[in-house]
Amino acid sequence: MNYQKLDAALAMAVNQVEDPQEANLVIFLHTQQPLDENAIAFLQKLGINNITANTNVFTVTVSLDTISELSQQSWIQYLKLSQKLHLSRKI
Repeated sequence: MNYQKLDAALAMAVNQVEDPQEANLVIFLHTQQPLDENAIAFLQKLGINNITANTNVFTVTVSLDTISELSQQSWIQYLKLSQKLHLSRKI
């Protein structure tokens, strides 16, 4: 795994994963442009569709094994853990 491509929150989260094959991490993928056919096929295998030439950020739920594989791809700039939003009840 290339930890240099992981943000701090994701680096901490991957160290707490119990099952490396369970898809339970929601991440943002930041890619380099333009994506070649192999990169597009890889993203489609993850369930990402509607990939256009101008899109370079994608959201996907993946396993630790997939994060490791993604981090090794030259076309991935970085991976960021998606944070849960909390509603504020201020009136």
